[in-house]
Amino acid sequence: MLCSIRPVWALGTEEGDDQFGSVHGVIRTADGTAAPAVTVQLKGTHKNTQTDENGHYAIRRITAGDYTLLVSLMGYAPVEKAVSVTAGRSSQVDLVLEVSNQQLKEVTIAGNKRNKFTRSTSGDVGKMQLNRLENAQSYSVIPKELLADQIAITQDDALKNATGLTKMWDAVGRPGAGGSIYLLRGFTTTANFRNGMPSVVNSKVDAVNTESIEVIKGPSGTLFGSSLTSYGGLINRVTKKPYDGRGGEVGFTTGSYGLSRVTADLNTPLDSAHQVMFRLNGAYTSQGTWQDNGFSRSVALAPSLSYKVNDRLTFNFDAEIYHNVGTGFPMFFYPYWLTVKQLGASTPDQLNIDYKRAYQSNDLSVTSDNYNFFGEAVYKMSNNWTSRTLVTTTRSTSEGAMPYFYPTTGDSIIRMAWKPSGYDNSLDIQQNFNGDFHIGSLRNRLVAGLDFYHYNSNIYYREFVNQGQSDFFDIVKMRGADPNYVNLNRDQVDHLYNTLPAPAYPYTIIYQTNTYSAYFNDVLNLTDRLSVMAGLRIDYFDNKGTFNVQTGKINDGSAYHQTALSPKFGAVYQVIKDKLSVFGNYQNGFTNQQGADSAGHTFKPEQANQWEGGVKAGLFDGRLSGSISYYNIDVKDVVRADPSHPSFSIQNGTQRSKGLEVEIAANPFSGMNVIAGYAYNDSKFVLSDNDSQGRRPGTAGPANLANLWISYRIPSGVAKGLGFGFGGNYASENKIINTASQGVFYLPAYTVLNASISYDRAKFRVALKLNNLTDKQYFTGYSTFNAQMPRQFVGSVAFRF
Repeated sequence: MLCSIRPVWALGTEEGDDQFGSVHGVIRTADGTAAPAVTVQLKGTHKNTQTDENGHYAIRRITAGDYTLLVSLMGYAPVEKAVSVTAGRSSQVDLVLEVSNQQLKEVTIAGNKRNKFTRSTSGDVGKMQLNRLENAQSYSVIPKELLADQIAITQDDALKNATGLTKMWDAVGRPGAGGSIYLLRGFTTTANFRNGMPSVVNSKVDAVNTESIEVIKGPSGTLFGSSLTSYGGLINRVTKKPYDGRGGEVGFTTGSYGLSRVTADLNTPLDSAHQVMFRLNGAYTSQGTWQDNGFSRSVALAPSLSYKVNDRLTFNFDAEIYHNVGTGFPMFFYPYWLTVKQLGASTPDQLNIDYKRAYQSNDLSVTSDNYNFFGEAVYKMSNNWTSRTLVTTTRSTSEGAMPYFYPTTGDSIIRMAWKPSGYDNSLDIQQNFNGDFHIGSLRNRLVAGLDFYHYNSNIYYREFVNQGQSDFFDIVKMRGADPNYVNLNRDQVDHLYNTLPAPAYPYTIIYQTNTYSAYFNDVLNLTDRLSVMAGLRIDYFDNKGTFNVQTGKINDGSAYHQTALSPKFGAVYQVIKDKLSVFGNYQNGFTNQQGADSAGHTFKPEQANQWEGGVKAGLFDGRLSGSISYYNIDVKDVVRADPSHPSFSIQNGTQRSKGLEVEIAANPFSGMNVIAGYAYNDSKFVLSDNDSQGRRPGTAGPANLANLWISYRIPSGVAKGLGFGFGGNYASENKIINTASQGVFYLPAYTVLNASISYDRAKFRVALKLNNLTDKQYFTGYSTFNAQMPRQFVGSVAFRF
């Protein structure tokens, strides 16, 4: 039997679809070259596609009628073409773009779909649109395609792909400082930014609304201030936005330890003119534990709306609402009153702790809620200037009891319990002006802005006193039968809080701060290959003082204000235009400090200064991108204990953090995508007290980190869409205690491997994954050691429409 074979793009309608028509064709550049990765849409419908590597496209199952074909390419005016669709037939429409092949390559590199594990442009890193190769700052991007490939449920899962970053502490849900804590370039940091604006979430961040995550390296005080940034860098979450069309996705995920998760992503225009677009992302997740007790249940809702008033003015609104109920993770603090020798163990493995015990009841839970609201007005003032007015507000609350533990001698565990409650909220207002203009022959890209940030903390830490010690509950055996093991439950903790003598007033953190800032950052192209960057921030910090609940007044001397300057410089030279660049930068960060020394000299803001240099690449039409960088961060004016005046502090401490980072994202051949990274960090106290002088800080984390993920998806044939993934993470030992007086207590090095298999088609995706293939028992920690999940099976299915 003979059969004819035609390329899929040339097919008309499929069998049984005679009531529909289709459109196909070829799109080429002005110099006759095929145009891949170009978006083709049937205007006014949700039907769209992209051209393949030969410039071919096809849109099927179209109801008969007259339509307009819209071809769009980032940075260029869209092309429209009228087309008539006849039932049972395929209409051919070929188009030519008024761009050259080289121009097309520049655009497709920026929005490359083949190298799907990277992004080449960002509007948030420099508060202006910059290509990665022309940005003098280092940053990593984790796109949604990588999250889908790994079945990433939370932001913690996604950030395992960020070079030089590792999680130190899981989210605990309490306001003020309840989010996950990460390690970056030798300093701790938290995920406090969304779309370039402050957005504190004090619980685990669901990944359902994530378009990408940007990890911006080094002190970034110039553009992002000091209130929510770290000297190591910051984490910025880019959220999903409404788009012109109807469509969406619903999914279900299940797995080991009672994992059950439902997700939805729905998008639709709200008016016939398609000026108002609405999108809703949401998820419900329930998760048990591998230990004897523990659970979490969470709801995430993220509505967003875009209103295009006209060609000049657009409004964007979105919100993120998180509700979490669950037990805390077993958090073991090092017993500060014991030396390592007295404890008899220098690693968690040498203690007799049972990895599968939670040491608490299942009903000892915390309820936390987070509300984040965001508004933006974008006004195109002229062809060269744009105004962006941005407002964001956040509020976090929590209620419930949190246990924590200390291992001690005699194979015993001291169990503690406290009840943080209350709320914190913030308001941030920014006005940015972005310009793209020439002075003579020199191109300038400028952002100038004003920023007002208000923070209000109203947090109570309720404590009971038992056996003369605050929060002390009891002592139980690490292993084996213990009649008191089940006592750490809600009834018992509530009984203690209600009946035992307690302080007249709980420990409180009640204060307000206002920060007023002005800044600018300019990127100046001296030639088409050489650009320089300069920026400056002036920051006025006003702490209103700490409120005393006993007196009903602000504590004397607690109110203060400081002014800081934060400069930034950089240079980029493109050795090979749009392919290879060398860069260098100077960046500054600062931290406001309260108090005075023994001579009455008021403390000034602590300063961190970074020098960095390296190479960035985007080779082989974007198939290989990456960077190599070396950095040195010097922190000065650190407040430390005054050795000559024990009752005072002195501001002369210094700390140094330096290291190397290598990052690669590659698409070596069709269907194969790789992301890999390695980071080395050398941190030490340069000038400190004798106990820590010259030592690595206990908060600096592992010195060596590595990440890898390899994904292959069969691109054609009968098995098209079948994919495989493999990778993992490595971390060297982590010294959480490192002093002359106590000794060294460290978390051992670990390697965790993961693997996946999936089948991905236009309308659905099915995936299976094994996390922690080798069932590795390991710990992370930040002055603590926290057991991490052993082997876990995860399966998911998603349907698109």
